[in-house]
Amino acid sequence: MTRIARSSRLDVRLRKEQKLLIEQAAMLLGQTVSAFTTAVALREAEQVIEKFGNLRLSDRDRDIFLAALDNPPEPNAKLRRAVKEYAEKVIS
Repeated sequence: MTRIARSSRLDVRLRKEQKLLIEQAAMLLGQTVSAFTTAVALREAEQVIEKFGNLRLSDRDRDIFLAALDNPPEPNAKLRRAVKEYAEKVIS
């Protein structure tokens, strides 16, 4: 069996009851607490990133979006006013 060197560590503070629950779940799966928490955290992280990292559009909406990028509309008065207010607050 090949050992892989790990160079990063993640420390977590939790209540005693939470730790006992995690230890019980790891034991039931025949895993170490470290392996269990790593697997669960990675699975959850991947789900969150997929949920928030991908924008799914219908073909129609994709075409509208790309057309707007290719031919952006002229800024209206409200947008020009917002840019001016932003510049006054941030740039000044």
